[in-house]
Amino acid sequence: MKHWKIAGTLAAAVLLLGGCGIEQKESQMQDGTYTAQMTDYSFGWKEFVTITVKNGEIVTTEYNAENPSGFIKSWDNVYMNNMKTKMGTYPNEYTRYYASFLNGQTEVPEIDTLTGATNSGSNFRLLSQAVVEKAILGDSTIALVEIPEHE
Repeated sequence: MKHWKIAGTLAAAVLLLGGCGIEQKESQMQDGTYTAQMTDYSFGWKEFVTITVKNGEIVTTEYNAENPSGFIKSWDNVYMNNMKTKMGTYPNEYTRYYASFLNGQTEVPEIDTLTGATNSGSNFRLLSQAVVEKAILGDSTIALVEIPEHE
């Protein structure tokens, strides 16, 4: 009988202590879909990042921009052709490049800048930080990010 009491006490202690490991870390992202967007248009486009989080990990990322009518930048073939000629990259390429940094992550990783899309890379970093902060809070309202002043 004495062994059963000891075993019961140990089992209760293990359950209590083991349950502590189940608690969600404060910095873990909550499952859901979250968006951050720039507050203003830049060169006619307002950039945004939308992520979907599952089991605390980013499973999808969309990075793009829209004009005032809602047209998506990476769909603009004229813009694409002009930018590709002048900058060596274009929205459909660099938005996928930047978005790939977030997929599979549990926090904002180091993001390498793509030549020809450095302003977008800077904005993507800001948007990524804001959207991950929303995901940590479980707050699905859109995060608004100010366009940084370039010196």
